[in-house]
Amino acid sequence: MYFPLRLLPFIATALLMLVSSGTAADEIRVAVASNFAHTLKAVASNFETASGHQVKISIGSTGKHYAQIHHGAPFDAFFAADSKRPALLEAKGAALPGSRFTYALGKLVLWSPKAGYVDAQGKVLETGDFQHLAIANPRLAPYGRAAQEVLQKRGLWETLKGRAVRGENIAQTFQFVKSGNAGLGFVAWSQIKRPGQAVSGSWWEIPANLYAPIEQQAVLLNDSRAAQEFVRFVQNEESRQLIRSFGYDLP
Repeated sequence: MYFPLRLLPFIATALLMLVSSGTAADEIRVAVASNFAHTLKAVASNFETASGHQVKISIGSTGKHYAQIHHGAPFDAFFAADSKRPALLEAKGAALPGSRFTYALGKLVLWSPKAGYVDAQGKVLETGDFQHLAIANPRLAPYGRAAQEVLQKRGLWETLKGRAVRGENIAQTFQFVKSGNAGLGFVAWSQIKRPGQAVSGSWWEIPANLYAPIEQQAVLLNDSRAAQEFVRFVQNEESRQLIRSFGYDLP
Protein backbone atom coordinates (compact mmCIF):
# COMPACT_ATOMS: atom_id res chain seq x y z
CA MET A 1 0.00 0.00 0.00
CA TYR A 2 1.33 3.44 -0.96
CA PHE A 3 1.29 6.39 1.47
CA PRO A 4 2.25 9.95 0.48
CA LEU A 5 5.54 10.97 2.06
CA ARG A 6 3.91 13.84 3.91
CA LEU A 7 1.76 11.34 5.85
CA LEU A 8 4.60 9.12 7.05
CA PRO A 9 5.36 11.13 10.23
CA PHE A 10 1.71 10.94 11.26
CA ILE A 11 1.56 7.21 10.55
CA ALA A 12 4.73 6.62 12.61
CA THR A 13 3.28 8.60 15.52
CA ALA A 14 0.04 6.63 15.40
CA LEU A 15 1.91 3.32 15.40
CA LEU A 16 4.05 4.44 18.34
CA MET A 17 0.92 5.34 20.31
CA LEU A 18 -0.57 1.93 19.62
CA VAL A 19 2.59 0.15 20.74
CA SER A 20 2.86 2.32 23.86
CA SER A 21 -0.75 1.74 24.85
CA GLY A 22 -0.35 -2.01 24.35
CA THR A 23 2.75 -2.11 26.50
CA ALA A 24 1.06 -0.22 29.34
CA ALA A 25 -1.97 -2.51 29.23
CA ASP A 26 0.27 -5.56 29.54
CA GLU A 27 1.77 -4.64 32.91
CA ILE A 28 0.20 -6.73 35.66
CA ARG A 29 0.34 -5.38 39.22
CA VAL A 30 0.31 -8.15 41.80
CA ALA A 31 0.23 -7.89 45.60
CA VAL A 32 1.78 -10.95 47.22
CA ALA A 33 2.27 -12.20 50.77
CA SER A 34 5.95 -12.12 51.68
CA ASN A 35 6.25 -15.89 52.20
CA PHE A 36 5.28 -16.51 48.57
CA ALA A 37 7.42 -13.77 47.02
CA HIS A 38 10.36 -15.91 45.83
CA THR A 39 8.03 -18.53 44.40
CA LEU A 40 5.84 -16.01 42.62
CA LYS A 41 8.89 -14.34 41.10
CA ALA A 42 9.94 -17.69 39.62
CA VAL A 43 6.44 -18.31 38.24
CA ALA A 44 6.21 -14.74 36.94
CA SER A 45 9.55 -15.06 35.15
CA ASN A 46 8.24 -18.10 33.27
CA PHE A 47 5.03 -16.26 32.47
CA GLU A 48 6.86 -13.20 31.16
CA THR A 49 8.96 -15.38 28.86
CA ALA A 50 5.90 -17.21 27.57
CA SER A 51 3.56 -14.24 27.20
CA GLY A 52 5.60 -11.08 26.76
CA HIS A 53 3.62 -9.41 29.57
CA GLN A 54 5.36 -7.80 32.54
CA VAL A 55 4.52 -8.64 36.15
CA LYS A 56 5.14 -5.96 38.78
CA ILE A 57 5.20 -7.55 42.24
CA SER A 58 4.53 -5.74 45.52
CA ILE A 59 5.60 -7.72 48.63
CA GLY A 60 4.14 -7.30 52.11
CA SER A 61 1.97 -8.72 54.84
CA THR A 62 -1.45 -10.04 53.93
CA GLY A 63 -3.08 -7.72 56.45
CA LYS A 64 -1.44 -4.59 55.07
CA HIS A 65 -2.13 -5.53 51.46
CA TYR A 66 -5.77 -6.11 52.32
CA ALA A 67 -6.01 -2.65 53.88
CA GLN A 68 -4.34 -1.07 50.83
CA ILE A 69 -6.70 -2.82 48.42
CA HIS A 70 -9.69 -1.90 50.58
CA HIS A 71 -8.62 1.75 50.22
CA GLY A 72 -8.25 1.57 46.44
CA ALA A 73 -4.65 0.46 45.77
CA PRO A 74 -4.42 -0.31 42.03
CA PHE A 75 -3.51 -4.00 42.04
CA ASP A 76 -4.73 -6.46 39.42
CA ALA A 77 -4.40 -9.59 41.56
CA PHE A 78 -3.80 -10.44 45.21
CA PHE A 79 -1.92 -13.56 46.40
CA ALA A 80 -2.64 -13.71 50.12
CA ALA A 81 -1.24 -15.94 52.86
CA ASP A 82 -4.74 -16.88 53.99
CA SER A 83 -8.25 -17.44 52.66
CA LYS A 84 -9.96 -14.88 54.89
CA ARG A 85 -8.87 -11.67 53.17
CA PRO A 86 -9.57 -12.79 49.57
CA ALA A 87 -13.02 -13.99 50.71
CA LEU A 88 -13.68 -10.61 52.35
CA LEU A 89 -12.68 -8.75 49.20
CA GLU A 90 -14.97 -10.96 47.15
CA ALA A 91 -17.84 -10.44 49.58
CA LYS A 92 -17.35 -6.67 49.51
CA GLY A 93 -17.41 -6.59 45.70
CA ALA A 94 -13.75 -5.53 45.50
CA ALA A 95 -12.75 -8.71 43.64
CA LEU A 96 -14.11 -10.48 40.58
CA PRO A 97 -16.82 -12.95 41.58
CA GLY A 98 -15.73 -16.55 41.16
CA SER A 99 -12.04 -15.70 40.67
CA ARG A 100 -10.88 -16.83 44.13
CA PHE A 101 -8.81 -20.02 44.29
CA THR A 102 -6.32 -21.79 46.56
CA TYR A 103 -2.85 -21.72 45.03
CA ALA A 104 -0.81 -23.27 47.88
CA LEU A 105 -0.95 -24.74 51.36
CA GLY A 106 1.66 -23.21 53.64
CA LYS A 107 3.87 -25.17 56.02
CA LEU A 108 5.27 -23.82 59.28
CA VAL A 109 8.69 -24.74 60.71
CA LEU A 110 10.77 -23.78 63.71
CA TRP A 111 14.20 -22.90 62.34
CA SER A 112 17.66 -21.84 63.43
CA PRO A 113 20.64 -21.19 61.14
CA LYS A 114 22.72 -23.07 63.73
CA ALA A 115 23.17 -26.73 62.78
CA GLY A 116 22.06 -29.26 65.38
CA TYR A 117 20.28 -26.69 67.55
CA VAL A 118 16.60 -27.28 66.76
CA ASP A 119 15.61 -30.90 67.38
CA ALA A 120 13.09 -32.91 65.37
CA GLN A 121 10.39 -32.66 68.08
CA GLY A 122 10.77 -28.99 68.94
CA LYS A 123 11.85 -29.67 72.52
CA VAL A 124 14.33 -26.80 72.21
CA LEU A 125 11.39 -24.50 72.95
CA GLU A 126 11.33 -25.90 76.48
CA THR A 127 15.01 -26.65 77.04
CA GLY A 128 16.92 -24.28 74.78
CA ASP A 129 19.03 -21.46 76.12
CA PHE A 130 17.76 -18.69 73.83
CA GLN A 131 16.99 -15.08 74.57
CA HIS A 132 14.66 -14.28 71.67
CA LEU A 133 12.15 -16.28 69.66
CA ALA A 134 11.05 -14.74 66.35
CA ILE A 135 7.37 -14.86 65.42
CA ALA A 136 5.34 -12.96 62.84
CA ASN A 137 2.68 -10.65 64.27
CA PRO A 138 -0.36 -12.91 64.77
CA ARG A 139 -2.73 -9.99 64.09
CA LEU A 140 -1.26 -9.32 60.64
CA ALA A 141 0.34 -12.53 59.41
CA PRO A 142 -1.29 -15.98 59.06
CA TYR A 143 2.05 -17.68 59.80
CA GLY A 144 2.26 -15.72 63.04
CA ARG A 145 -1.24 -16.82 63.97
CA ALA A 146 -0.23 -20.42 63.26
CA ALA A 147 2.90 -20.05 65.43
CA GLN A 148 0.80 -18.76 68.32
CA GLU A 149 -1.51 -21.77 67.96
CA VAL A 150 1.48 -24.14 68.14
CA LEU A 151 2.80 -22.53 71.32
CA GLN A 152 -0.64 -22.55 72.90
CA LYS A 153 -1.14 -26.24 72.13
CA ARG A 154 2.28 -27.03 73.57
CA GLY A 155 1.40 -25.01 76.68
CA LEU A 156 4.24 -22.56 76.07
CA TRP A 157 2.55 -19.34 74.94
CA GLU A 158 2.42 -17.65 78.34
CA THR A 159 5.99 -18.75 79.11
CA LEU A 160 7.57 -17.61 75.85
CA LYS A 161 5.54 -14.63 74.64
CA GLY A 162 7.72 -12.32 76.70
CA ARG A 163 10.76 -13.49 74.71
CA ALA A 164 9.06 -13.17 71.34
CA VAL A 165 10.29 -10.60 68.82
CA ARG A 166 7.50 -9.95 66.35
CA GLY A 167 8.03 -9.30 62.69
CA GLU A 168 5.51 -7.28 60.73
CA ASN A 169 5.41 -10.15 58.26
CA ILE A 170 7.06 -13.53 57.81
CA ALA A 171 9.88 -12.02 55.72
CA GLN A 172 10.94 -9.72 58.56
CA THR A 173 10.59 -12.61 61.00
CA PHE A 174 12.93 -14.70 58.88
CA GLN A 175 15.48 -11.88 58.83
CA PHE A 176 15.41 -11.71 62.65
CA VAL A 177 16.52 -15.35 62.77
CA LYS A 178 18.91 -15.25 59.81
CA SER A 179 20.73 -12.20 61.21
CA GLY A 180 21.10 -13.73 64.68
CA ASN A 181 18.89 -11.16 66.39
CA ALA A 182 16.77 -14.13 67.43
CA GLY A 183 18.25 -17.54 68.14
CA LEU A 184 15.39 -19.34 66.45
CA GLY A 185 11.96 -18.59 65.06
CA PHE A 186 8.79 -19.76 63.39
CA VAL A 187 9.16 -19.29 59.63
CA ALA A 188 7.62 -20.62 56.44
CA TRP A 189 9.17 -23.83 55.12
CA SER A 190 9.29 -22.11 51.72
CA GLN A 191 11.76 -19.54 53.12
CA ILE A 192 14.45 -22.15 53.76
CA LYS A 193 13.52 -24.65 51.05
CA ARG A 194 14.87 -23.96 47.55
CA PRO A 195 14.65 -26.27 44.54
CA GLY A 196 17.82 -28.34 44.19
CA GLN A 197 19.47 -26.90 47.31
CA ALA A 198 20.18 -28.41 50.72
CA VAL A 199 18.39 -26.78 53.65
CA SER A 200 20.82 -25.05 56.01
CA GLY A 201 20.72 -24.95 59.79
CA SER A 202 18.35 -27.06 61.86
CA TRP A 203 14.57 -27.19 61.98
CA TRP A 204 11.42 -28.79 63.31
CA GLU A 205 8.78 -29.41 60.64
CA ILE A 206 5.70 -28.79 62.75
CA PRO A 207 2.88 -31.36 62.56
CA ALA A 208 -0.14 -30.02 60.70
CA ASN A 209 -2.47 -30.93 63.58
CA LEU A 210 -0.87 -28.24 65.78
CA TYR A 211 -2.20 -25.33 63.70
CA ALA A 212 -5.11 -24.52 61.44
CA PRO A 213 -4.38 -25.11 57.73
CA ILE A 214 -2.63 -22.18 56.07
CA GLU A 215 -4.75 -22.11 52.94
CA GLN A 216 -3.25 -19.45 50.69
CA GLN A 217 -5.71 -17.98 48.21
CA ALA A 218 -5.53 -15.57 45.31
CA VAL A 219 -8.18 -13.37 43.78
CA LEU A 220 -8.49 -11.18 40.69
CA LEU A 221 -9.15 -7.51 41.36
CA ASN A 222 -9.93 -6.51 37.78
CA ASP A 223 -10.77 -8.31 34.57
CA SER A 224 -7.85 -7.29 32.37
CA ARG A 225 -6.92 -9.89 29.79
CA ALA A 226 -3.29 -10.05 30.92
CA ALA A 227 -4.23 -10.52 34.59
CA GLN A 228 -6.59 -13.34 33.68
CA GLU A 229 -3.86 -15.00 31.63
CA PHE A 230 -1.45 -14.75 34.55
CA VAL A 231 -3.89 -16.33 37.01
CA ARG A 232 -4.52 -19.19 34.58
CA PHE A 233 -0.76 -19.64 34.17
CA VAL A 234 -0.27 -19.93 37.94
CA GLN A 235 -2.80 -22.78 37.95
CA ASN A 236 -1.24 -24.84 35.15
CA GLU A 237 0.56 -28.06 36.02
CA GLU A 238 4.07 -26.73 35.38
CA SER A 239 3.51 -23.82 37.77
CA ARG A 240 1.93 -26.08 40.39
CA GLN A 241 4.97 -28.34 40.42
CA LEU A 242 7.25 -25.30 40.68
CA ILE A 243 5.21 -24.13 43.69
CA ARG A 244 5.59 -27.57 45.27
CA SER A 245 9.36 -27.48 44.74
CA PHE A 246 9.54 -24.32 46.88
CA GLY A 247 8.16 -26.15 49.93
CA TYR A 248 4.39 -25.85 49.65
CA ASP A 249 1.71 -28.48 49.56
CA LEU A 250 -0.90 -28.27 46.83
CA PRO A 251 -4.70 -28.21 47.17
